[in-house]
Parts: sequence; structure tokens; C-alpha cells
Amino acid sequence: MAKLKLDLHDIYNKGWLIDKALNDIIEEAIEKRIKLVEIIPGKGSGQLKKKVIRFLQQKEIKQKYHRIDKDSKNFGRLFIHFKF
Repeated sequence: MAKLKLDLHDIYNKGWLIDKALNDIIEEAIEKRIKLVEIIPGKGSGQLKKKVIRFLQQKEIKQKYHRIDKDSKNFGRLFIHFKF
């Protein structure tokens, strides 16, 4: 199964770039009908992961995907699932 991957380590301190990167990868997944996107906010203090989750829970974003899973083995990783 194809999946997309977004590593946020390089832009962890640039809020507007994080939002743009998340939006872009969600749009790409929808456009290419890819059912899984892996987001890597990293472990750190957890603030970046919280920001990503807040972004994904916005009403207009939430209606684009099916569900979010937190990786049980790796705290610094999230999966976004799409249904097509």
C-alpha cells in the first residue's frame, strides 16, 4: 500500500510552514487517492505533536480524512487514514 510521509523536524519552529506542509500533504493524499499519511512531529516536548493534532481537528480539515492513529510503539509519529 502506498503512503505519504511528512517529517516536521526541519520546520518545527515555523508555525505557518507546518500548517502549509500539513495542508499540502493532505491535499496530495486526496488527489492521488493515497489512504495513509505518516506524520513525524518527533518526540521532543510534545508541543509539535499537539500542534499537529490541533491542526487536524479543525472542522474543515477533519472532514477530509477518516481517522488519526497515534503510533503505539513510537510516540513521535501519527498516521492519518483516508477512505476513498
